[in-house]
Formats: sequence, structure tokens, C-alpha cells
Amino acid sequence: MTAQSLLVVLIIGAIAGWLAGLIVRGAGFGLIGNIVVGIIGAFVASWVLPRLGVGLGSSALRDIINATIGGIIVLVILSLIRRV
Repeated sequence: MTAQSLLVVLIIGAIAGWLAGLIVRGAGFGLIGNIVVGIIGAFVASWVLPRLGVGLGSSALRDIINATIGGIIVLVILSLIRRV
């Protein structure tokens, strides 16, 4: 992985984590935590969405939307675990 592609992954992860934190109120983890949530969310979405037959096109916007959906899933699961 080149430095440029790593930077792109971090930016998309940050945007997706920030959006997921806004959507799932009270479940944000700060900037670094949201980047991690966004990156994990991208992996979750890349596994879940194809199994549901969801395809949103091919672009950076699609990657952000997919990672945000995955981030929302991760944040909901983490907030459920925190309550227990």
C-alpha cells in the first residue's frame, strides 16, 4: 500500500466515521476512534452489502456511503455492548 492510498483510506474512514457518529447520536469515539470505526465499517460493509445484493455504483462517494453504512452497524453493535 502506497502512502497515497493509505491517506485515501484514512480520509474515507474519517468521513465515514464522522457521518456514522452523527447518525448514531451519542456513539462517537472522537476523531481517531471515528477513523477506526469508519475503516472497520468499510470492511463490514464490503462483507455485508454484497450478500444483501446492494450495489451503489463505482466511485469515492460509493466508498464513503458503504463505509458509513458499515460504521453505523459497528457503532450500533458497540453501543449495545457498552450498555451491558
